[in-house]
Amino acid sequence: MAPQPGVRSRQTEKTINGISTQVVCTEFSNYIFVVLTQYGKIGTLVSVTPDTRSGDISLPMYTTRVLLGKDEPLTHVYAKNVAAFVSQESGNRPVLLGLSLKDNSAETMKNVKDMIKACQVW
Repeated sequence: MAPQPGVRSRQTEKTINGISTQVVCTEFSNYIFVVLTQYGKIGTLVSVTPDTRSGDISLPMYTTRVLLGKDEPLTHVYAKNVAAFVSQESGNRPVLLGLSLKDNSAETMKNVKDMIKACQVW
């Protein structure tokens, strides 16, 4: 039996509204790292952690913190939306999100979620 790699990673690429969009999902032992880019770089780095202090564990709250890059309200909204989806799928693990998108539309968000499902590593 071959040994399992310490870090699992998958990536996918798709053209959304005429813009090449890449998604890279990497699983580490204590968090999930997701990069969403239309510029070919990591961009704004956001830490999203589920808040275990909330009363209803089935609907966790999320805390976002910009570690590097633009700290704008839309960044937090987009990060919570994407990371909540990833965190719930991976058993409420923290998510580190690299976000660098030209198009922030709802259609792009839907397509990005489909891309994340396609490169799911957890």
